Amino acid sequence: MADSTSLIVNKQTKGGWNAAVFIMVVEMTERFAFYGLASNLMTFLTNELGQSTATAAKHINTWLGVSYLFPILGAFLADSILGRFKTVLLSSFVYLLGMVMLPLSVTVVASRLREKAFFTALYVMAVGEGGHKPCVMTFAADQFGEASAEEKATKTSFFNYWYLSIVLGSSIAVLVLIFIQERVSWSAGFSVIAGSVGIAVLIFLIGIPRYRKQVPVGSPLTRVAQVIVAASRKWRVSTTRDHHGICYEEGTEEDKSLESTTNAHLLAKTNQFRFLDKATIIDEVDNTSNKSRNPWRLCPVNQVEEVKLILRLVPIWISLIMFCATLTQLNTFFLKQGSMMNRNIGDHFTIPPAAFQSIVGVTILIVVPLYDRVFVPNVRKITNHHSGITSLQRIGVGLFIATFNMMVCGFVEGKRLTIARDHGLIDSPKQVVPMSSLWLLPQYILVGIGDVFTIVGMQELFYDQMPETMRSIGAAIFMSVVGVGSFVSTGIISAVQTISKSHGEEWLVNNLNRAHLDYFYWVIASLNAVSLCFYLFMANRFVYKKVQDKDDDDVEGEREE
Repeated sequence: MADSTSLIVNKQTKGGWNAAVFIMVVEMTERFAFYGLASNLMTFLTNELGQSTATAAKHINTWLGVSYLFPILGAFLADSILGRFKTVLLSSFVYLLGMVMLPLSVTVVASRLREKAFFTALYVMAVGEGGHKPCVMTFAADQFGEASAEEKATKTSFFNYWYLSIVLGSSIAVLVLIFIQERVSWSAGFSVIAGSVGIAVLIFLIGIPRYRKQVPVGSPLTRVAQVIVAASRKWRVSTTRDHHGICYEEGTEEDKSLESTTNAHLLAKTNQFRFLDKATIIDEVDNTSNKSRNPWRLCPVNQVEEVKLILRLVPIWISLIMFCATLTQLNTFFLKQGSMMNRNIGDHFTIPPAAFQSIVGVTILIVVPLYDRVFVPNVRKITNHHSGITSLQRIGVGLFIATFNMMVCGFVEGKRLTIARDHGLIDSPKQVVPMSSLWLLPQYILVGIGDVFTIVGMQELFYDQMPETMRSIGAAIFMSVVGVGSFVSTGIISAVQTISKSHGEEWLVNNLNRAHLDYFYWVIASLNAVSLCFYLFMANRFVYKKVQDKDDDDVEGEREE
């Protein structure tokens, strides 16, 4: 009796904001390092390593793509073998190793090997990101329960402030590290980055006694494969309980065991993807078998519904690729665009092009509290939804803003080219075009507003709508769309270069005064508009997760929008 009482007290004292704040500080410090590198990487590759604008953009997109795809492997290890806590800890040390290699690559390594050493450091970091990215957010979210509407509202606030902490770290990086890199030295800037990651690891270790840890429950991919195989083997079986077929009920001992060990909720049966329901039918082979249930022939309803949750997210994932391809412009062409405009403040100070990215951070720092403290409470009174609007509605607003923003970018760049022609600067790429860089403010502000809606909405959707035992994989799937978006951006750049060159005038050349970056922006805007239409079509047919009440058979959950 004393042991059980002790266990209850222990569960009550662990988790919550007291634990999450440690993880949020860790993520803020880690994002400080990541964005301190990524935000000015274009300048380093073109000015220090001598790469062309298009080549540097492709290298950055490829590195970002790999960094956001490796989390799929890290999430699998976390959910099936290591658990999220151990995965975060081990991957943080790998990430730290890559960060330490950065300053060494520009100081100790010989000049002829510098580029190879630098990219080696980048991809060691990508491996570390593979374990850190998908697990740190889900591990932090695990510190909060979901038993009541109040706890759900708290978790929604968590996602808002989680993103706020990321933005705070990245904004400080843009404002501080860029000046160190360009005014002191690149090695000094990279050393500060490495030191910040070391501090992040130390903070994470200090918070260990406060963390609520989830236990890995085996390979989630095996459970998915079992449903697909079982349904395929029974493709001729009717789902209407004819021919002696009966449904394999939800409340199996296996499901109840999983529910008790992981605090997972049993899922209610839904009518989507009904072909998978065949995996739950007990046919003649199952009836005549004297052996225990064959999981590759017969699956519980709860297991089948888990697979349905994943399948529902696939079209949403596809519709978000172009949005993520748009985000990559922030670290590439936005930066080069700003470098050719008037950035002077007074007679003695020039704003570094990468510093404009801090506008995105400042915008988010303002908008997130307004969204959480003003927008959500007021809209909640109208919709009676604990988040004010659903995750899908939130994402949709952000996608519209992103589409509109690329139109703004095309207009601003068109005006810059017109001024360059009027002043005879077409063949003078090193001269500043007499156009104030303040013209860039709207596109940076719109990026920030769009991120508050879309990125936070994506984080919440891919956490909440995944099976509870696969939430690290859910975070990895969310991040993988960013990686795929980076690769798609690279593909669009290559396609635009090839097609425009075949028609006699290449759009994306090193001399932006002779390029047609404005046309490229309009292409991105058009693709975003098509993607938005596809998203609206799929989101309108999306069915939210439905769970069974533990006390009875009532179904809890959001209805489809």
